[in-house]
Amino acid sequence: MNQRKIVGILLAAGVGRRFDRNGLQNKLLQRLPDGHTVAQAAAINLLGAGIEVMAVVPASASNSVLSSLLLAAGCQVIECTDAAEGMAHSLVCALRHLPIDTAGIVIALADMPLIRPASIRAVVDALLTGAEIVVPHYAGKRGHPVGFAQCHFAELMGLQGDQGARRLLQTYPSHVLSLDDPGVLQDIDTMEDWRQLST
Repeated sequence: MNQRKIVGILLAAGVGRRFDRNGLQNKLLQRLPDGHTVAQAAAINLLGAGIEVMAVVPASASNSVLSSLLLAAGCQVIECTDAAEGMAHSLVCALRHLPIDTAGIVIALADMPLIRPASIRAVVDALLTGAEIVVPHYAGKRGHPVGFAQCHFAELMGLQGDQGARRLLQTYPSHVLSLDDPGVLQDIDTMEDWRQLST
Protein backbone atom coordinates (compact mmCIF):
# COMPACT_ATOMS: atom_id res chain seq x y z
CA MET A 1 0.00 0.00 0.00
CA ASN A 2 1.48 3.36 -1.08
CA GLN A 3 1.36 6.06 1.54
CA ARG A 4 0.22 9.48 0.39
CA LYS A 5 3.14 11.89 0.13
CA ILE A 6 3.36 14.83 2.49
CA VAL A 7 6.15 17.34 1.80
CA GLY A 8 7.62 19.83 4.23
CA ILE A 9 8.24 23.37 2.98
CA LEU A 10 10.78 25.33 5.02
CA LEU A 11 10.55 29.05 4.35
CA ALA A 12 14.08 30.40 4.79
CA ALA A 13 14.08 33.41 2.47
CA GLY A 14 13.06 36.17 4.87
CA VAL A 15 15.18 39.27 5.39
CA GLY A 16 14.76 39.44 9.17
CA ARG A 17 15.00 43.22 9.54
CA ARG A 18 13.71 43.13 13.11
CA PHE A 19 16.74 41.02 14.02
CA ASP A 20 19.34 43.28 12.44
CA ARG A 21 18.13 46.48 10.77
CA ASN A 22 21.51 46.95 9.12
CA GLY A 23 21.32 43.58 7.41
CA LEU A 24 24.76 42.57 8.65
CA GLN A 25 23.68 39.41 10.45
CA ASN A 26 21.34 36.73 9.16
CA LYS A 27 19.28 35.46 12.08
CA LEU A 28 18.98 32.05 10.42
CA LEU A 29 22.76 31.60 10.67
CA GLN A 30 23.04 32.35 14.39
CA ARG A 31 24.22 29.42 16.49
CA LEU A 32 22.11 27.76 19.15
CA PRO A 33 23.53 26.08 22.28
CA ASP A 34 23.63 22.69 20.50
CA GLY A 35 25.90 24.13 17.79
CA HIS A 36 23.33 24.15 15.00
CA THR A 37 22.26 27.34 13.34
CA VAL A 38 18.64 28.47 13.71
CA ALA A 39 17.77 27.32 10.17
CA GLN A 40 19.57 23.99 10.59
CA ALA A 41 17.64 23.22 13.77
CA ALA A 42 14.33 24.03 12.09
CA ALA A 43 15.25 21.81 9.13
CA ILE A 44 16.39 18.92 11.33
CA ASN A 45 13.13 19.01 13.28
CA LEU A 46 11.08 19.03 10.08
CA LEU A 47 13.07 16.14 8.61
CA GLY A 48 12.71 14.35 11.95
CA ALA A 49 8.99 14.06 11.27
CA GLY A 50 9.81 11.55 8.54
CA ILE A 51 9.03 13.67 5.48
CA GLU A 52 11.08 15.09 2.65
CA VAL A 53 11.75 18.80 2.95
CA MET A 54 12.09 21.59 0.40
CA ALA A 55 13.81 24.69 1.78
CA VAL A 56 13.26 28.01 0.02
CA VAL A 57 16.15 30.50 0.14
CA PRO A 58 16.76 33.83 -1.63
CA ALA A 59 18.51 33.66 -4.99
CA SER A 60 21.69 35.49 -4.04
CA ALA A 61 25.32 34.58 -3.59
CA SER A 62 25.23 35.85 -0.01
CA ASN A 63 23.04 32.90 0.92
CA SER A 64 25.48 30.21 -0.20
CA VAL A 65 26.28 29.38 3.43
CA LEU A 66 22.59 29.01 4.27
CA SER A 67 22.00 26.84 1.20
CA SER A 68 24.99 24.63 2.02
CA LEU A 69 23.84 24.09 5.60
CA LEU A 70 20.32 23.17 4.53
CA LEU A 71 21.60 20.82 1.82
CA ALA A 72 23.87 19.15 4.36
CA ALA A 73 20.91 18.72 6.73
CA GLY A 74 19.07 16.78 4.03
CA CYS A 75 16.81 19.37 2.43
CA GLN A 76 16.21 20.02 -1.23
CA VAL A 77 17.06 23.72 -1.64
CA ILE A 78 15.01 25.94 -3.95
CA GLU A 79 16.18 29.47 -4.82
CA CYS A 80 13.42 32.07 -5.05
CA THR A 81 14.23 35.02 -7.29
CA ASP A 82 11.41 37.23 -5.95
CA ALA A 83 11.68 36.32 -2.26
CA ALA A 84 12.03 40.01 -1.36
CA GLU A 85 8.45 40.55 -2.52
CA GLY A 86 7.13 38.71 0.55
CA MET A 87 6.54 35.32 2.13
CA ALA A 88 3.80 34.36 -0.32
CA HIS A 89 6.29 34.44 -3.20
CA SER A 90 8.57 31.96 -1.41
CA LEU A 91 5.63 29.65 -0.78
CA VAL A 92 4.44 29.83 -4.38
CA CYS A 93 8.00 29.10 -5.55
CA ALA A 94 8.02 25.93 -3.45
CA LEU A 95 4.58 24.87 -4.67
CA ARG A 96 5.82 25.07 -8.27
CA HIS A 97 8.55 22.54 -7.43
CA LEU A 98 6.39 19.99 -5.59
CA PRO A 99 6.47 16.39 -6.78
CA ILE A 100 3.36 15.64 -8.82
CA ASP A 101 2.14 13.03 -6.33
CA THR A 102 2.18 15.38 -3.32
CA ALA A 103 -1.02 14.96 -1.29
CA GLY A 104 -0.30 17.65 1.28
CA ILE A 105 2.25 20.09 2.59
CA VAL A 106 3.51 21.20 5.98
CA ILE A 107 4.63 24.85 5.93
CA ALA A 108 7.34 25.62 8.48
CA LEU A 109 9.32 28.77 9.23
CA ALA A 110 13.10 28.61 9.43
CA ASP A 111 13.18 30.99 12.39
CA MET A 112 11.25 28.55 14.59
CA PRO A 113 13.91 26.04 15.72
CA LEU A 114 12.22 24.63 18.81
CA ILE A 115 9.24 22.75 17.37
CA ARG A 116 9.45 19.10 18.32
CA PRO A 117 9.50 16.56 15.46
CA ALA A 118 6.61 14.75 17.18
CA SER A 119 4.50 17.91 16.90
CA ILE A 120 5.27 18.19 13.19
CA ARG A 121 4.47 14.50 12.78
CA ALA A 122 1.08 15.10 14.39
CA VAL A 123 0.33 17.64 11.64
CA VAL A 124 1.47 15.14 9.00
CA ASP A 125 -0.68 12.36 10.45
CA ALA A 126 -3.75 14.60 10.54
CA LEU A 127 -3.29 15.31 6.82
CA LEU A 128 -2.83 11.62 6.09
CA THR A 129 -6.09 10.80 7.85
CA GLY A 130 -8.15 13.29 5.85
CA ALA A 131 -7.81 16.75 7.38
CA GLU A 132 -7.65 19.54 4.78
CA ILE A 133 -6.10 22.27 6.95
CA VAL A 134 -4.24 21.47 10.17
CA VAL A 135 -3.21 24.06 12.75
CA PRO A 136 -1.29 23.30 15.96
CA HIS A 137 -2.22 25.18 19.11
CA TYR A 138 -0.44 25.62 22.41
CA ALA A 139 -2.14 27.17 25.44
CA GLY A 140 -5.03 28.21 23.20
CA LYS A 141 -2.82 30.08 20.71
CA ARG A 142 -2.38 29.21 17.05
CA GLY A 143 1.13 28.14 16.10
CA HIS A 144 3.24 26.48 13.41
CA PRO A 145 3.74 24.51 11.26
CA VAL A 146 0.47 24.55 9.35
CA GLY A 147 -0.64 21.71 7.09
CA PHE A 148 -2.64 21.94 3.85
CA ALA A 149 -4.11 19.16 1.74
CA GLN A 150 -3.71 19.16 -2.03
CA CYS A 151 -7.24 20.55 -2.54
CA HIS A 152 -5.95 23.96 -1.36
CA PHE A 153 -2.83 24.13 -3.53
CA ALA A 154 -4.48 26.16 -6.32
CA GLU A 155 -5.63 28.84 -3.89
CA LEU A 156 -2.23 28.90 -2.18
CA MET A 157 -0.67 29.50 -5.61
CA GLY A 158 -2.69 32.71 -5.86
CA LEU A 159 -1.23 34.29 -2.71
CA GLN A 160 0.78 37.49 -3.05
CA GLY A 161 2.96 39.77 -0.96
CA ASP A 162 3.62 38.96 2.67
CA GLN A 163 0.21 37.56 3.56
CA GLY A 164 1.33 33.94 3.67
CA ALA A 165 -1.49 31.42 4.10
CA ARG A 166 -3.35 33.39 6.78
CA ARG A 167 -6.25 34.22 4.45
CA LEU A 168 -7.04 30.55 3.95
CA LEU A 169 -6.93 29.96 7.70
CA GLN A 170 -9.49 32.72 8.10
CA THR A 171 -11.70 31.40 5.30
CA TYR A 172 -11.84 27.63 5.87
CA PRO A 173 -12.37 25.50 8.97
CA SER A 174 -9.21 23.99 10.41
CA HIS A 175 -8.42 20.79 12.23
CA VAL A 176 -6.98 22.08 15.51
CA LEU A 177 -4.24 20.09 17.22
CA SER A 178 -3.80 20.97 20.90
CA LEU A 179 -0.16 20.16 21.60
CA ASP A 180 2.00 20.31 24.70
CA ASP A 181 4.81 22.02 22.82
CA PRO A 182 5.59 25.71 23.43
CA GLY A 183 7.98 25.55 20.48
CA VAL A 184 5.04 25.87 18.08
CA LEU A 185 4.76 29.51 19.18
CA GLN A 186 8.41 30.45 19.65
CA ASP A 187 10.15 32.23 16.80
CA ILE A 188 13.31 34.28 16.64
CA ASP A 189 12.40 37.77 15.49
CA THR A 190 14.85 39.88 17.44
CA MET A 191 18.38 39.69 18.79
CA GLU A 192 16.89 39.40 22.28
CA ASP A 193 14.87 36.32 21.23
CA TRP A 194 18.10 34.67 20.12
CA ARG A 195 20.01 35.69 23.22
CA GLN A 196 17.34 34.14 25.44
CA LEU A 197 17.75 30.82 23.63
CA SER A 198 21.53 31.04 23.77
CA THR A 199 21.89 31.51 27.53
